[in-house]
Amino acid sequence: MAFEDLLNDPVIQKYLHELVGPTGMPVAAAPPDGEVTDEELAEELGLELNDVRRALFILYENDLATYRRVRDEDSGWLTYLWTFHYDNIPENLQEEMYRLLDALEEREEYERTHEFYLCEVCSIRFEFGEAMDFGFECPECGSPLEAMDNDRLRDAMDQRIERLRDELNVDVTG
Repeated sequence: MAFEDLLNDPVIQKYLHELVGPTGMPVAAAPPDGEVTDEELAEELGLELNDVRRALFILYENDLATYRRVRDEDSGWLTYLWTFHYDNIPENLQEEMYRLLDALEEREEYERTHEFYLCEVCSIRFEFGEAMDFGFECPECGSPLEAMDNDRLRDAMDQRIERLRDELNVDVTG
């Protein structure tokens, strides 16, 4: 996928926004060709240097940017020259989807294997053991705890898991 296409994709825009936040988004959304210093980026984008550095470091941690250090011969100062590598984004997104699938499968199993009780006044949910410890009364308001049906939640999770498996081409047989 071409670099410009990546940045125009709303999924990728959302991914970058989730990584760097609103203050770092100008840095992530307008990566220059070739190497650039953090100071040059801050000046070009009209941002605080610390905001630019924070965004660059987050991109670096996610394998979307690299840097090389150059020492000034006269002053001894180090300059960091940054390069962006957005060709890693599709792979990063796929890894995120696998993590989400694992988390959803784990949560669905938890929902399926536990019994829950709800205080309808406070909207607090308790596992069976907790509800029993409280004598099936809400510790906050004293209202009776009612058995909770979580079938709709589990169905929604199952649908989302199935869509993720289809998208990732995950085979669940065996």
